[in-house]
Amino acid sequence: MKLLRRTLIATAALVALGAQAAATVGQPAPDFTLKDATGKTVRLSDFKGKHVVLEWTNPGCPFVRKHYDSGNMPATQKDATGQNVVWLAVNSTEKASSDYLEPAKLTAWVTERKAVPTAVLMDEEGTVGKSYGARTTPHLYIVNPQGVLVYAGGIDSIPSARPADIEKATNYVKVGLSEALAGKPISAATTQPYGCSIKYK
Repeated sequence: MKLLRRTLIATAALVALGAQAAATVGQPAPDFTLKDATGKTVRLSDFKGKHVVLEWTNPGCPFVRKHYDSGNMPATQKDATGQNVVWLAVNSTEKASSDYLEPAKLTAWVTERKAVPTAVLMDEEGTVGKSYGARTTPHLYIVNPQGVLVYAGGIDSIPSARPADIEKATNYVKVGLSEALAGKPISAATTQPYGCSIKYK
């Protein structure tokens, strides 16, 4: 019953976003073109042949700060990029939101925390976030080298803003990537994302 209620809430959230055709695990990941924080154009399809992690982020969110300030998100990124995985951090916060950081400030925030995403992408219109059905920050996705979405959900198994919980949690992204890189199916391909709601336009 609880699961059904959660599913209904998740579905309602997607419908509210107008993202009924949101990305689905097992289906091709929606291609997109965005500018990164330095103004360079980045296309998802440019990375065909590699595993790609998409991470929805917003430094104004306590759940995002939990994973960045503790060093957990930077360590997960380093682990991934060290294995030739592309990591794209996407910010879909609209410009009118008090959480919005202009590209230079967002880059500085990421750098201060020694984070190493391949690129930080600006999605102020929210088009890409909505096409994926991204609901929270953080919300994470893994795309395989064939361009198929193989994971969608939370970074880990304990939905709290407490850094003390990180050690006890299962890092779904780390586990999923290690399985995918070993050529195995991801054991938990869809999990419950948690965090702050994305401040869409």
